[in-house]
Amino acid sequence: MIAYLSGAMEQAADEGALWREEMTRWLETELNHDVIDPVISSQLLVEKHEAQNYRDWKFSDPERFMEFVRKAIDLDLDNVINSSDYIICLWNEDVMKGGGTHGEVTMAYYKNIPVYLINQVPVKDLSGWIMACSTQIFNNFSELKSFLAETYKNQ
Repeated sequence: MIAYLSGAMEQAADEGALWREEMTRWLETELNHDVIDPVISSQLLVEKHEAQNYRDWKFSDPERFMEFVRKAIDLDLDNVINSSDYIICLWNEDVMKGGGTHGEVTMAYYKNIPVYLINQVPVKDLSGWIMACSTQIFNNFSELKSFLAETYKNQ
């Protein structure tokens, strides 16, 4: 099984790396599942295209910026659609300032890939669209881990 770890990056502290690292360790250790971490795949993409300063291009060279970000979008959506068995999505305030997580969750829903959402915003602020795209919604990582352990323990 392969989990894709969706959540804020562009506007998140540490690009959301910490929760993904912790979740990866747990998934590998407890369930023997593989993980696609878009923080890591994005870093590899930056290195491959020598784009360490791509965020500066948003202002200095918008066309170059968009061209590079499209590569990241293509990679992420391909990973969601063609390589993932399920999505774990951290939905928090940082995600509201971006667009990638919205797209990943929507594409997963469209392709019938389960979306397990950890919601960290008040329910009144949780988009109905995102709720409807979610297979299951959890209040915290402990609830998610219990569910995953029960659901995937024999797979």
